[in-house]
Amino acid sequence: MKSKEIGENEITLDGSVDLKGRPAVSGKTGGLKACSFIVGYEFCERLAFGGIWANLVIYLTTNLHESTVSASRNVNNWVGTMWIMPMLGAYIADTHWGRYWTFIVFSAVYVVGMAILTLAVSLPSLRSHACSSNKGCENVSNLQTGIFFSGLYLLAIGAGGTKSNISTFGADQFDDFNPKEKRQKNSFFNWWMFTIFLGTLLGKTFLIYIEDKISWGVSYGTITAALVMSFVLFLFGTPFYRHKVRAGSPLQRMGRVIVRVLQNWKLQTPSDPSQLFEVDSSEYAAKGRYPIAHTQTRPLRCLDKAAIKTAEDPSSSKVCTVTEVEETKLMIRLLPVWLANIIPSTMVTLVGTLFVKQAATLDRHLGNSRSFEIPAASTSAILTLSMLITTVVYDRILVPVFRRFTGNPKGITSLQRMGAGMVIQILVMVIAIGTEIKRLDVIRDHGLQNNSKAIVPRSIYTLIPQFALMGTADALLDIGKIEFFYDQAPESMQSLGTSLYTSSLGVGSFMGSFLLTIVSNITGRRGHKGWILNNLNASRLDYYYAFLAVLNFLNFIFFFVVSYRYRYKREPTEAFGKDTEKAIQIVALRKQDDEEVIGISTALNYYK
Repeated sequence: MKSKEIGENEITLDGSVDLKGRPAVSGKTGGLKACSFIVGYEFCERLAFGGIWANLVIYLTTNLHESTVSASRNVNNWVGTMWIMPMLGAYIADTHWGRYWTFIVFSAVYVVGMAILTLAVSLPSLRSHACSSNKGCENVSNLQTGIFFSGLYLLAIGAGGTKSNISTFGADQFDDFNPKEKRQKNSFFNWWMFTIFLGTLLGKTFLIYIEDKISWGVSYGTITAALVMSFVLFLFGTPFYRHKVRAGSPLQRMGRVIVRVLQNWKLQTPSDPSQLFEVDSSEYAAKGRYPIAHTQTRPLRCLDKAAIKTAEDPSSSKVCTVTEVEETKLMIRLLPVWLANIIPSTMVTLVGTLFVKQAATLDRHLGNSRSFEIPAASTSAILTLSMLITTVVYDRILVPVFRRFTGNPKGITSLQRMGAGMVIQILVMVIAIGTEIKRLDVIRDHGLQNNSKAIVPRSIYTLIPQFALMGTADALLDIGKIEFFYDQAPESMQSLGTSLYTSSLGVGSFMGSFLLTIVSNITGRRGHKGWILNNLNASRLDYYYAFLAVLNFLNFIFFFVVSYRYRYKREPTEAFGKDTEKAIQIVALRKQDDEEVIGISTALNYYK
C-alpha cells in the first residue's frame, strides 16, 4: 500500500493519549523529541549499574571479606533480583498505574536506594575497610553489612518498575500507523541499547577508577547526583509523552482464558473460526486497541474452546473473545524462546565475577608504564566498548546489506540475531578455556600455585578476546531479545513482554549462582581440590568454562529447534483481520473536557 505522511496537527492512529487522557497530537507529542528525555534517564541508570556491578565482587571480597564463591553468588543473586523484579513492575503498570506513574514511583525508590548505598560506603560508622598488612582484617559488623545490602536491594526493587517500563514507554512514543515514525521505531532499540552501553562504559571506566584510586563514596555520590538530575530531566519531558490506554491485568485475562478452557473442555472446537465469539472491530479501534485475528496454532488450538459461547451463557460477559484467546496464545508461544535465553544470560554473569577475578591476578600495568595500573573491574569496559561498536556497525552497515538479501526492514529477524549471539558465546567459552590453560601454565612455571596474592607475569591484554567477543555476543542477544519480546507480545501486554526479556537475565543470574555453588561443592568433595577456590592461582577455571561451553552448545540446539518452529505475529496494521478497512477508519476524536465522541477521522487514506 502506498502511504503518505500524517500531518503534525492530526491525532495519532494507535490510540495513544496524553497524560490527561486526551488523544495525542502527532506533531506535538512522541517521536524522537520525547525519547530524548527518556534516554537521558536510562543513560544515568546504566551509569549507576555499570559502576556498581562491575566492581561489586571486588568490594565484597576486599571490604566485606567474603570468599570468591560467596561474593560471586551474592553478585549473581543481586543482579538476578534486579532483573526479575520487572515482572512485578510490568504487572503494576499494565493493571493499575500505567507505565509513566509506575516509572515515577519506582525511580524514586531507586534514588533512595542509591543514597543509602552512598552513605554505607562513606560514613565512618557504616564503612567497612579492606585488610591491611599493618592492622590485618577488621571485623565487619552486621549493621555495616545490613545497611550495604539494604541499599543494594532497594536498587533492585526500584529497577523493578523502571526496567520493565522505560524501554516500553520509549517505544510507545512511535505510532505504528505513521510510516515515518514506524521507520524510526525500527532503529529505536538499536540506539536505545547504544545509550545503555555508553552509560555502562562510563560506569566501568570513569567511576571504577574513582572507586579504586579515590574512594567508593565519591563514586557512589556522583551516581546519586546523576540519577537525581536525570529524574528531573524525565519530568521536564512530561508534556511531550504519549501514553497507551491500560487494558486491565494481562495475567487476569490469561487466567480467565485458562479457566474458560477447563469449563468447556468437553466441547468440540469449531472447525470454522467465525463461530468463535468476538466483538466488533470498531469497539477495539474506538478504545485505541487492536483486535487479533484467529490463528491456526495446532499445539494451542485447544485454547479456542474459551471463545465458544454456549446456550448456558446468559450473556457474553463470561465468554472470552478471540482476541483474548490469541493474546494468551502469543504469550505462551514466547515461553520456549524465553527458556532458551536463560543459559546465555548465565554466561553474562561471568563478566562481573570470574572474569574480573581472573583479571585481578594478572599484570594490569598500562604498557611499559609502572605508574598506572588498570583497575581489574575496568576490564569489563572492553565488553561494553565492543557492544557499542557492534551496535553501530550492525545498524549502519550490516542491516542495509542484509536488507538487500532478505527484504526484511530490520535486516534479519530477531531470532536469527539471537542465534548469532549464542554461537559467538560458545566461541567465547572456547577462547576462555585456552586463555585460562595458558595462565595456569605460567603459574606452574613460576611456582605461584600456593600464593593467592601473587600477580601472574602475564599481561591483562590476553583477556581482551574473550571480553570483546562476549560484548559482540551480548549486543546481538540483548537487542534481539528486547526487540523480540516487545514486538511479539500482544499490544496490550507489552510491558509484560518486555519483562520476559529482563526476567531471562534475572533467572540467568540465579542459574549462574546455582551452577557456581553446585560445581564448587561437588568438585570439592572427598578431599578433592575444587575447581573454584578463593585462590584462583590454584583453581581450575578451565574445567568450569568447558562445562559451560558444553551447556551452551546443548542450549543452542534447543534454541534452534524452538526458533525454527516459531511463527511471527502479524504487524499491528494487519491486526484487524478481514475488517481492517472498516476498523482502521474509526479513530475517535474526543473533547478535552469530557469523554463524548465528537467525530470520526479516516486513517485509511494514509495506507492507499
